[in-house]
Amino acid sequence: MIRASTAGWMFAAPALTVIGVFFGLPVLAAFALSLTDFDIYALADMGNLRFVGLGNYAALLQNALFWQALGNTMYFVVVGVPLSIAVSLGAALLLHSKLGSFKPFFRTAYFAPVVTTVVAVAVIWRYLFHTRYGLVNWGLSWFGIDPIDWLGDPTWAMPTIILFAVWKNFGYNMIIFLAGLQSIPEDLYEAARIDGASRTQQFRHITLPQLGPVLLLVSIITLSGYFQLFAEPYVMTRGGPMQSTVSVLYLMYEQGFMWWNLGNASAVAFLLFVLMVTVTSGLMWFARRKGAES
Repeated sequence: MIRASTAGWMFAAPALTVIGVFFGLPVLAAFALSLTDFDIYALADMGNLRFVGLGNYAALLQNALFWQALGNTMYFVVVGVPLSIAVSLGAALLLHSKLGSFKPFFRTAYFAPVVTTVVAVAVIWRYLFHTRYGLVNWGLSWFGIDPIDWLGDPTWAMPTIILFAVWKNFGYNMIIFLAGLQSIPEDLYEAARIDGASRTQQFRHITLPQLGPVLLLVSIITLSGYFQLFAEPYVMTRGGPMQSTVSVLYLMYEQGFMWWNLGNASAVAFLLFVLMVTVTSGLMWFARRKGAES
């Protein structure tokens, strides 16, 4: 007779195999590659491959462009993640409200950007924010505001990309929040209204605590996605102006597929992986601590 623990491992084996092949092995391969000087010459002849140890990592830590890319990525994450979560939660609250009308239409409209191609909508946004012919500057001109070089000014380029990313991705989190809101018992709100609680108090003391696990899930998903910033600056700004929108992933692309410094690119990828794991683990630790305190 098969033990329960053995049976459990047998059922989990297919999923674990897929994770190991498509996640574990690539991570190990990237780490091994990051310890070499694998470049276009090694690609032509493996005899040119040399082991450099932590040399790629040391070079990255002394590279000013890497620190700028890391700062740009952190700026994108710190501003974009809370904004995306707030917009997603706000849209979910509107769709969950009993006073709302045409909910199926708005649910579809809000979710539509998620399933559209990033490159296609990014090109459209480039024209919307065009300095001379863009619809945004045309609208601002009605209020007497001079045209803004949204994608050509280092001050405005990253905020424009953040705005685009929030618009593009908030629908996915909205669906998750909407499912969480629908799972909250209505009896809690009825009891709060009987006790004289305002809508703000209901949101603070009922909605947010009940959405705690959902908020954690959405935060982890959004953090992981926003750390992998690439398509938006690649299409809209090419990392400019003055490298103000170069992300860590964009730097990895340049090192690996433009200059063929694959060992250096693997080091960038592994550092990004370690950063994402560290931030995500810290977020989960903070959530567990807050849960234990409450």
